[in-house]
Amino acid sequence: MSLSIRIFLALLAGLATGAALTAAATPGVVSAATAVFDPIGTLWLSALQMTVIPLVIGLLFTGIADAAGSAGASRLAGRALLLFAVLLLGTASFAVLFTPWLLSVWPATANDAAALFVNSAAAPPPAEALNAGDWLKSFIPTNPFAALTSGNTLQIVVFTAASALATTRLPDAPRQSLVSLFDGITRAMIVLVQFIFRLGPIGVFALAALVGLRAGLDAIGVLAHYVAVLIIVQIIIIVLVYALVALSGAGFARFVRGVLPAQVVAVSTQSSIASLPAMLEATSGALQVPDRVARLVLPLAVSVFRLTSPVANLAVACYVAHLNGMILGPQALITGVAVAFAVSIATIGLPGQVSFIASVAPICIAMGIPIGVLPLLIAVEMLPDLFRTLGNVTADVAATVILARNEPLDNDTG
Repeated sequence: MSLSIRIFLALLAGLATGAALTAAATPGVVSAATAVFDPIGTLWLSALQMTVIPLVIGLLFTGIADAAGSAGASRLAGRALLLFAVLLLGTASFAVLFTPWLLSVWPATANDAAALFVNSAAAPPPAEALNAGDWLKSFIPTNPFAALTSGNTLQIVVFTAASALATTRLPDAPRQSLVSLFDGITRAMIVLVQFIFRLGPIGVFALAALVGLRAGLDAIGVLAHYVAVLIIVQIIIIVLVYALVALSGAGFARFVRGVLPAQVVAVSTQSSIASLPAMLEATSGALQVPDRVARLVLPLAVSVFRLTSPVANLAVACYVAHLNGMILGPQALITGVAVAFAVSIATIGLPGQVSFIASVAPICIAMGIPIGVLPLLIAVEMLPDLFRTLGNVTADVAATVILARNEPLDNDTG
């Protein structure tokens, strides 16, 4: 049984246990159960949180260094990376505008939202007045170590990205040493997070039991609402990808037919990397993309381009803000887009649960959104994750087809 299934079952078992204790036990028993479950759940959540910053730094440094190196390799690679960046920023901006609107017309009920919070630490931080000038200045850390100490995710991301770009201008030996150092940090954090996730069923059970003690099974409604919101947002992005292909003149009907086999593989494997052979076959066959274009763009897309990553991650952050009753202002939304763009490059290829924490937690922290509810959302991530992969594979093939329009055919010697 996969870890995702075990965590999901732990969620259901925890909710049922908490609800049963609330319905059948005395207040003293409920208090005793809370005293047992609370430290277990909080300890597991704290263990996850301690890995977020070093994991993001390591992933972001190596991801940007590799992407910058690819951009310098050829003109086509540079054009591909530019297209990826435009699409990622565009769809991320759509997500932070559309998701709050969707939640305003179809909100989670106040009682269901309150049911997911397992301790008072989940309360949102007080809003701080910040003018545009001060906000822009807050992007650059005057002291990177102070930013690390305070957990200022946006400043950490800016400093790490700038350092990674500067590294690409160094001679090979020191550049490789730095990349190897951060790659080692990344690998160590991934091992640590995977170990923590082995205890995930225990941690999620404890957190879910606390929710069940407070609200019975009512929390199931808001979790179903959360899943539906994420799927709706991602389906719209997939539709927009089809629209982009149609507008580009790349052959809409041919694209719809040609991409379908790769989409089937994406749904069955839930892995963009595992879908790469099917994408290569689709582009070189039915979609008639020059082989040299497909063999450069598709591996590059799988490596640095996940269109649904910032979209879904920002939708999660907006949903958690909604649960907390927070109104996100323009500064928070722009900050979220910037961090989501950066971490989408950094977290390529991570296991699903690790990727969720490494992607969503930094966005929430940068936007001032509490993250205490994220472990419960991980437990129901299986279905939204299917649409993440479907959207990524569709976008990878679409980007390849669009880029191929301006490239000569393989047999064109002119």
